[in-house]
Amino acid sequence: MPSVAARAARFLLVVALACPLLAQAQLPGLLPAKDKGDTASAETAAATTPVAVPVGEIAARMSDDERFVEDVRLRTAGADPVKRLGPGLAVIERSADAKARLVRGEELTQLPVMRLESLERHWKFDARRFAQWREDMRLATAGPTADAQEIARRRADWVATREAAADSRLPPALTARVDAIIVQLDRAEVALSGPLVKQIELARRANRLQARITAGQASVAAAIEHIDRRLMRFDAPPMWAMARDGDDARALEGLRTGLEVEVDFMREYGATDAGNQRALHVLQVLLLVLLLWLARRARRGDLATAAHPGYGRVLRRPFSSWLLLAMMGVPLFEPNAPLLVHQLAMLVALVPVLRMLPPEARGLFGGWPLAVTLFYLLQRLEFLLLANTVLYRGYLFGLALLAMALTLWLLWRAHRNRGAAPPVRALRLLRIGAWTGVGLLAVSALANLVGNVSLAETLVSALISSSYVALALYASVNVASALAHAGLHLAAAAGLRVVGDSAEAIARIAARGFALAALLGWAVFTMQQFRIWRPAYALARDVLQHAFAFGEIRISLGNVLVFAIAVLVAFLAARAVRYLLREEVLPKMSLPRGVGNSVASLSYYAVLMLGLLLALSAAGFKVGQLAFVFGALGVGIGLGLQDVVKNFVSGLILMFERPIQPGDVVDIGGTNGRVRMIGMRSTTISTFEGADVVVPNGMLLSEKLTNWTLLDRRRRLEVPVGVAYGSDVPAVMALLRETVEGTRGVAQSPAPAVLFTGMGASALEFSVRAWTHEYDDSVLIRSDLVSRIHGALVDAGIEIPFPQQDLHLRSVPDGWPGPGERGAPGEDRDGPGTAP
Repeated sequence: MPSVAARAARFLLVVALACPLLAQAQLPGLLPAKDKGDTASAETAAATTPVAVPVGEIAARMSDDERFVEDVRLRTAGADPVKRLGPGLAVIERSADAKARLVRGEELTQLPVMRLESLERHWKFDARRFAQWREDMRLATAGPTADAQEIARRRADWVATREAAADSRLPPALTARVDAIIVQLDRAEVALSGPLVKQIELARRANRLQARITAGQASVAAAIEHIDRRLMRFDAPPMWAMARDGDDARALEGLRTGLEVEVDFMREYGATDAGNQRALHVLQVLLLVLLLWLARRARRGDLATAAHPGYGRVLRRPFSSWLLLAMMGVPLFEPNAPLLVHQLAMLVALVPVLRMLPPEARGLFGGWPLAVTLFYLLQRLEFLLLANTVLYRGYLFGLALLAMALTLWLLWRAHRNRGAAPPVRALRLLRIGAWTGVGLLAVSALANLVGNVSLAETLVSALISSSYVALALYASVNVASALAHAGLHLAAAAGLRVVGDSAEAIARIAARGFALAALLGWAVFTMQQFRIWRPAYALARDVLQHAFAFGEIRISLGNVLVFAIAVLVAFLAARAVRYLLREEVLPKMSLPRGVGNSVASLSYYAVLMLGLLLALSAAGFKVGQLAFVFGALGVGIGLGLQDVVKNFVSGLILMFERPIQPGDVVDIGGTNGRVRMIGMRSTTISTFEGADVVVPNGMLLSEKLTNWTLLDRRRRLEVPVGVAYGSDVPAVMALLRETVEGTRGVAQSPAPAVLFTGMGASALEFSVRAWTHEYDDSVLIRSDLVSRIHGALVDAGIEIPFPQQDLHLRSVPDGWPGPGERGAPGEDRDGPGTAP
């Protein structure tokens, strides 16, 4: 069968060419993704020669292969993954071609650094799109490639079976069936050969595109690094020696082409679901709804905005507030978006920034906000002059001088009015920043004048942009703090236990958090604008990645920092979980006494332990290293931490058995007080004298513990009463019973009891016994009961006796021994004697 063999050889050649090519293209997905068992079986099959099918299994194998061929035919009939994936690859290729035509070679170093950073983002965007396309390619072409390999293997087995048929004298019917199944496999091979060839060509295109993307990223990064290095070098002739640029048409064409590339980048970015666009849009819609709802509640008087005029201003201008936060959210949620998108967002926020500044800022900063906003707008317009070097440098020079002059005038005005307002820390910082800005503007103008254009444009752009972003962040923090305050106020009014009386404190904490986040973001943005972020980041990365080896354990400063941050986050998360469980979740559930506290405490330690393990994992510790650490910890426990382990286990027992709970009144080891907190190692008891006593948990289990409030909060009151002899006992008992039953806080069940306990030396003794269910007020209730008993006895005329003694005096005969003498008259002084 030479034709069959030739077709098989061609098909095997296609498969043999496809697999190495797809591997070189770094498209591992084009090869079938199988589990370990399938991979092992495939490798075993590839390593062995074709095996003839035994005669007894021919019929079953034929049926199986016929079904397999039919399945392949059905899958191949309507599926063309290359046709579906080709347009996506073409879009990325067109984007790469447009950027490659824009600038070539050393021309990159002549572009403004902002354009280079935009190109860098564009190349990264293409790289992310290509990675997503590669994943789609892997999923779409895994099936045909696996089918091709499987068809080749099965056909080789049937060819070997046909060649062995002559020696084994296979019946003609089976021989015909073998030939038929080989023909079916040949047809399946032919059906798959076309898609495989297209996959190979598509893989070659992907290889070339990936190489172009990698080269484009490297060239842009090298150009940015070159510009950063030449900041302190002269890169243009002095302004007085500068000749008029005669190639304005070429520069204008380059500007137009660059703008088209930027617009295409923005359109492509918006057309794809890159970054967090969808999440940002959802949040923007929800924020608008929230602001409108809060503004409506504020107009109805549901929010106390009078005490916070700044917050009321935010709620009275919901659309400006929304526009400000929505635009500031663009660089926050989409840091990899085109720079043109970020700049447009900042320009849209110009008016909302000025409208949403708090009233006190207007009186404090004067004309600074308006000046910063104006110069930011002027600085954004400089791109219109990039085509003409003379006009561009002149505009940059005039902008620096104008900004410096206006800043000096504002400083002089603020100095003249300094006595009208008390000194404020923010105002002092603003003045320091203004004088620093004047110095930088002067350096920029001088650098532009003598021929260092890179330094001049960097200083002007960075100073104006960072000032405007600081102003925008200040207004945004004010709006966000107002929203947090309004939300917490409504939550407290709705009876949310988590907020409660802490709404103001939580609002202050939220405002400080917003301010800290804004300060960090502004610092990073400012460092990027002044071109010091990249070297600072590289230096910090090198320092943090420097590793110290201790045997098999390698620790770097970055690992330590990550561990510390992770532990802090775990601690805060554990406290938040415990607070929410105690204050909001568990009180709403019908749980037995003490279960809520145990669940909250155990959840706290569980989250803390999980966070600690995650922190160790994030810090780079592996399982074997953790085993070493825990082994060392076990040795330490065995040597000197027995008491700590004992108290820890006792804490677990206290959590599960719950013999005491926070709020219980206990007696332990001579200490009487109320349980304030139960920890895993110790329990804190607040005595009634005001001291806090830390009791190890092991002591609570090993010593006698008296819990006055274990099952209920009842307390028995006992008051001894004594009346004078001669009083009417039944009348006294009736009076005492009536008095105790009318005392506030005395329980009627069990009923109070009045007992006649005895006849004392000077009084008839009674005992008044009663119960109260208000343990916390039992001392006051007993005091009230004693006071009422005393008043009732006085009003009834019943005498309350007090201990007294009668002293009887008699005369002493003469000669009776005094206090220091022994014996009686006539008695022997040295021994016993007899009276005369």
